[in-house]
Amino acid sequence: METTEDHPEGLRVRFQRLESNPDLPLPSRATEGAAGYDVRSAEDDFELAPDETRAVGTGLVMELPAQVECQVRPRSGLAFREGIIVPNAPGTIDPDYRGELKVLLRNLSRQPVRIGRGDRIAQLVFARFEAPVVVEASELGTTERAAGGFGSTGRG
Repeated sequence: METTEDHPEGLRVRFQRLESNPDLPLPSRATEGAAGYDVRSAEDDFELAPDETRAVGTGLVMELPAQVECQVRPRSGLAFREGIIVPNAPGTIDPDYRGELKVLLRNLSRQPVRIGRGDRIAQLVFARFEAPVVVEASELGTTERAAGGFGSTGRG
């Protein structure tokens, strides 16, 4: 398991366990090259019915640094094998949120899917963001594309 000593100058995200999660591991990467940190269900085993959407608790609260967001994304294996997606992917957790990290899961399959306590249910990807000043303008600069929308730059 990685520790803060492994990355002395790196980005730090603090996690606090809730009473519902005294034992599950903190989010972690499956491999050194992985961008996402797997997060687990802290709820008792349950079945997710076909077409059901449920907010699943992780038993974790986090403290993000200023101007860092946490993106909640589906796990590709769970989506491929079981039809379980994160319907608002990527979900964004803002740095000022201090509630429990919950993951929206939706079952797209035709069968109920069992989610067990401790199962990896999603992955977290951390990203810096800018908070620009929004200003109104009476006119904007022009480009070759102009107002061309979906498909306007051609195929391939």
